[in-house]
Amino acid sequence: MKKTITVLGSTGSIGRQTLETAEHLGNFEIAALTAGRNSVLLEEQCRRFSPALAALEDESAARDLRVRLADTSVRVLSGREGVLEAAAMYSDVCLSSIVGLAGLMPTLAAISTGNRRIALANKETLVCGGHLVKAALREHNCELIPVDSEHSAIFQSLMSGSHCQVRRILLTASGGPFRGWKRSELQGVTPAMALKHPNWSMGAKITVDSATMMNKGLEIIEAMHLFDVEAGRIRVLIHPESILHSGVEFCDGAVIAQLGLPDMRLPIQLAMTYPQRVEGLGESLDLCRIGRLTFQEPDPVTFSLLGLAQRVAGRTDAAPVVMNGANEAAVDLFLRERIGFTDIFESVEKAVDALGTGSAGSAEEILQRDREARQFVIKELT
Repeated sequence: MKKTITVLGSTGSIGRQTLETAEHLGNFEIAALTAGRNSVLLEEQCRRFSPALAALEDESAARDLRVRLADTSVRVLSGREGVLEAAAMYSDVCLSSIVGLAGLMPTLAAISTGNRRIALANKETLVCGGHLVKAALREHNCELIPVDSEHSAIFQSLMSGSHCQVRRILLTASGGPFRGWKRSELQGVTPAMALKHPNWSMGAKITVDSATMMNKGLEIIEAMHLFDVEAGRIRVLIHPESILHSGVEFCDGAVIAQLGLPDMRLPIQLAMTYPQRVEGLGESLDLCRIGRLTFQEPDPVTFSLLGLAQRVAGRTDAAPVVMNGANEAAVDLFLRERIGFTDIFESVEKAVDALGTGSAGSAEEILQRDREARQFVIKELT
């Protein structure tokens, strides 16, 4: 029986792999696709998968796409409202992979449709609006399956026991390209250096977040919302091989973890097919070829954004939103070579100190705190 899937952020790394996975599975039809401004790639995807609806947030790119798809039946929408309409169009699964806080409102729109599965590949949505997302899931009878490799691993490990039996969560991190470096050595890091992740092929923003270890800090907060655990019961482990993707320690001392090669198509496919497992696209794991698995304690002094996120985790004021917004702004400036690598650390910490105590209970407040954090960073660094 055919199922339908909507892909929010279809031209990004996760979106492209989702479409590849859907094609492999063979029993998914594409209902709708959204992207930011890449009209050329979205045209290719529309011609290949024939969605009923496509939306581009950039108005000029959407106009271009309408011309490109004039000979098809694909309906093209534009702007944020167009993306929200596409997100709210019913499908069995909505995979949300829009980068950053921009994914929050489309994810909430997707949930509002009701009675569907949300496959979430956007940690910032939970970091900033986890309370809103969880309330909406309950109200609209939707289930959420995590797509991040670490949280998918935890999700799978939790199948071995109940929530009340969990002692702690083991959240692994590769350590990024600068594992073992000291703060003084990070001064000369360039975007090209930061984008050379040793194990994973990801989008630019998440790759830089991995290099600063902000990504792992965001994942701590994401895990708190997904699995209802406090930050003190989440232990971060540096695991350079990226084979053990995360795990759970239960009250009897048993540790259950999920292992596999670093391939995002595995957690994407599971989010689409759960509770079933089917033949996947990825290569089988050969532990003899890997040789050994190693683990280390993180360095939250050098990588101070990890330490900041650990302190911010659990706060109900604006601190998580400000931290995320400031980081998004600083990473963007760094990728455009307008600031240095260590400026990211310093500006985010300053923003949280200056703005973190405000209120961020509603979606409107979250978006306002986010704007304030971005403006603070831009003013501070440019």
